[in-house]
Formats: sequence, C-alpha cells, structure tokens
Amino acid sequence: MKDEYSILLTNDDGIDAPGLATLRTELTALGNVTVVAPESNQSGVGRTRNPTAIVRDHPWGCALTGTPADCVAYGLRGLDTNIDIVVAGVNNGPNAGNYVVGRSGTVGAGIEAAFLGTPALAISAYHSTDFFISPPEEYDFARPARIARRLVDRALSAGVYDDVDLLNVNAPVDTANPPVMLTDPYHDYEQEVEQASADDVSDDVTLESNEHLVQLRDRTWPGVVGWESPFPPTDEHRRRYPVGTDRRALVDAAVSVSPLSVTHGSPDSAALATIVETVDVA
Repeated sequence: MKDEYSILLTNDDGIDAPGLATLRTELTALGNVTVVAPESNQSGVGRTRNPTAIVRDHPWGCALTGTPADCVAYGLRGLDTNIDIVVAGVNNGPNAGNYVVGRSGTVGAGIEAAFLGTPALAISAYHSTDFFISPPEEYDFARPARIARRLVDRALSAGVYDDVDLLNVNAPVDTANPPVMLTDPYHDYEQEVEQASADDVSDDVTLESNEHLVQLRDRTWPGVVGWESPFPPTDEHRRRYPVGTDRRALVDAAVSVSPLSVTHGSPDSAALATIVETVDVA
C-alpha cells in the first residue's frame, strides 16, 4: 500500500461543477490530485474522442475544450506524471443501467482510462426521492465524494484492479447511512420511433419532397412520464429491478458498486466456428 497516490480527476459536468470541487477536496487526503476536466458540460457523450483540443491552465490542473475521454487521454499521455488511478465525478445524477452506463461521459472517462491501462472509478450522485440533482449548487456532494475516496483507497490497497478495470459507483446525497451493494448494471433498453409532425420541424430546417423528420426517443426509464423519479421505493419497482442490480440499489437508496471490464471478450460459439471454417468467399 502506498503512502500517497497520484490521482487524475475529471468529470463530464465541466470543470466548474460543484461535484468535482467537492471530490477534489476529499481525494487530496489520499495524495496528489491533478484535475483535467472539460471546459463545458459534456454529459452523455460516452467515450467520444476528438482529434484536437485546446488546453487552458487552471489552478487545479487544466481545462480542455473536449470530452471526458479526451481529458483522460491527455492526462495519462500528455502530462509528465505517473497516475495511479483516474476518478471521474461526482456526476450530477446517477449512471445506472447498462444502456445509461454505455452513453455516460463519466463512465466513458473511466473506460478510456482502462483502455490506457490505468485503474478507474466513476462516481455519480442521486437523490433518493428527488432523483435529479438540480440545481446542483443546492445539494451537498460530500457523501458521494467521501464514499469515492474510501473505495479508491481500499480498492487500490486490496488489489481489486488486478481483476477489475473500472468501478461504477452511484451514491445518494440524502441518506445518512446508506447500505453498500455489489451490483451488476441492469440490462434493458427500448426505443420509440415516430413520424414528427409539422409543428416539430424548426424554422431553420427545410425538408425536400423525399425527406421527412422522425423523432427517436429512448425509453431509458420504463413507465416514466415527465420528470418524476424512475426509481421510487415501491413494490412495483422492487419487482421490476432484482436485488443485485444497480437500479434496485437506487430503489433502496443504497450505494451501488458495479465492477466493469472493458475487454471485449470472445464467447465460444461452435456454430460460428463452423461458419468460419466452411464459408465460401470465392
């Protein structure tokens, strides 16, 4: 176990987000914290990368005109610093469920780190009844930040990252002593495609005779209409989300800790092996 760690801190809400400031303060207890974060909000960009980015000095490190993954790439390969772990967050809102995790900029930063051979932890905050942390300035991110610091310290010292690439953590801001659950991302996703009406076409869009506008709506939270919490503590939601899933942890106002791997494993398939052996490419 090291006396001090070298930590790269980023997020997808932007370098001025209160969650990042709170997490930086907490992580300084573990060692040196270098911040490389997006100059502006980059929520929902996943692991999108850009070929160039402008770097601006910041008292905590630097801000990039790029994505969280760009920040990680620059922090791990563009700075003369040996980083022990990348931490992303504290995100404003949870990242729970396989589909949401896949498009999260917070988790995307951790995935970029893992591909570059560095352990990572993504930490996101939610409110057990309000769900959304909005406006973020009115909420206290101290508990999620404290949980992240403890998990970073214990995971590194216990060798967790010998087997795990990335920890995706969701923690409530409003529960005094939340239970901590080892979870898997819940797998569900649905997409609605509808023909848009004439009123949905903006004034700056002109459609040709062979064109039409469609609306693509992902149904991330089943049964949700409007902005209500998709994870209220009801029997219906406890039946929908089994114990052991990250979304069930949110229903129970718990801390969800999901170990993730970025290696795209190759499952054995006898049927595919036969096809490969017999396919005729002539």
